Amino acid sequence: MTDPAPVDAAARRFNAAMEALEAAVERRLEVERQEAALAEQVHVLGADRSRLAAQLDGAQAQAERLMGASDDVARRLGSAMETIRAVLAAHER
Repeated sequence: MTDPAPVDAAARRFNAAMEALEAAVERRLEVERQEAALAEQVHVLGADRSRLAAQLDGAQAQAERLMGASDDVARRLGSAMETIRAVLAAHER
């Protein structure tokens, strides 16, 4: 009859190798899950960046319109003040 010790030793080595392989597969799957999560975060950040850039463009356009309106109001106020001064000066004579 053959000695079962070498077969048992081989079976233990085989089981240890299988456990190591399973652990390596689990680590690889975890890395892939993390990569997928990071890719999703990059996608979300890209979408946020695009949205924020569009909002910034809108805010800049609105600021330019407000500056134009402010300049127009200042010009009209200056003109009105000159008219009032001219009317007051005419009445003082």
